[in-house]
Amino acid sequence: MNRRMAWAGVAALAMTAASACTSEGDAASPASTPSATSSTPTTSSAPPTTPAPSTPAPTPTTTTPTAAPHPVSLQAMMTKKYNGGNLRLGRVLARNSAYTRYYVTYRSGALTISGIMNVPRTPGKHPALVLNHGHIDPAIYTNGRGLMREQDYLARRGYVVLHTDYRGHAQSSDDPREGVDMRLGYTEDAINAVLALRTSPSVDPNRIGMLGRSMGGGVTYNAMVAQPGLIKAGVVFAPVSADAADNFNRWMRNDRPIGATVLRAYGEPARNPAFWRNVSAINFFDRVTEPMLIHHGESDSTCPIAWSREALAALKAAGKTASMYTYPGEEHAFGPAWPTSMARTVAFLEQHGL
Repeated sequence: MNRRMAWAGVAALAMTAASACTSEGDAASPASTPSATSSTPTTSSAPPTTPAPSTPAPTPTTTTPTAAPHPVSLQAMMTKKYNGGNLRLGRVLARNSAYTRYYVTYRSGALTISGIMNVPRTPGKHPALVLNHGHIDPAIYTNGRGLMREQDYLARRGYVVLHTDYRGHAQSSDDPREGVDMRLGYTEDAINAVLALRTSPSVDPNRIGMLGRSMGGGVTYNAMVAQPGLIKAGVVFAPVSADAADNFNRWMRNDRPIGATVLRAYGEPARNPAFWRNVSAINFFDRVTEPMLIHHGESDSTCPIAWSREALAALKAAGKTASMYTYPGEEHAFGPAWPTSMARTVAFLEQHGL
């Protein structure tokens, strides 16, 4: 699908979403109260002239409709049914003394998602990690691209590593909602990757974690609030903000035509705060049940370290197990401190049963 066709589909979907979205977005708000309607039977005011056995009056009934969450919201992700499975190992991409690298596909909703999977050559079931990569233009993205150092490092330490390509990337199916869905489809793909891993004979289904970098850190936040208990622990490197408005303002607002399309569909954050609140993981950190580790360079010019400090403070305020390492002089991609950050990551994972 070329970009012009893809954006035509996005624009059409945005108009549909806009027509269904109120300016306040109350139906999607966690604090909204469903309205109730009552049905009361009518009776005659005149008494009967002849006593007769009475028929019990019908009991008044009250119908309380349940407001469905906005389809583009973390609440919708919380109630969604996931079907991750059909994990298929394809051709061998590489083989070394520590692991074999496969091209893989798995199911995510109605889509097929591609990726790579590194399987240690040691026998038995292994702990596993789903890796969520940062933003790479789908026009240049290739299978397994992103987090290449982490893929190798972790597989050599005994982890099965499933690196997802996300919908619309590499050989993954296209999704006409991509962009206007605030990239929540990527979160669906990550959740289904965990479910797919549980079916692998090489994986201990009770020992699966998740690691994300940059945009993939945001995907990891979303997965942990949408599906508590899905994984045993989460690690994020230089993550985007847990507040969707921050990310929109930094990258999407001036990216034409997607910025204008999103604003037509959902409105400005200040004008429709309920929508933006409900696509922001920071407002649902009370749902997190697994420990989380954050790594962030103090010189990161792509994702400000203040975002991670805010996320850590929110997790701590919610009483969650969360910790953060900061790295003086490190930029977004990590350089000299990368080996230290990975050693700390493995220690954290092992501490929490992975």
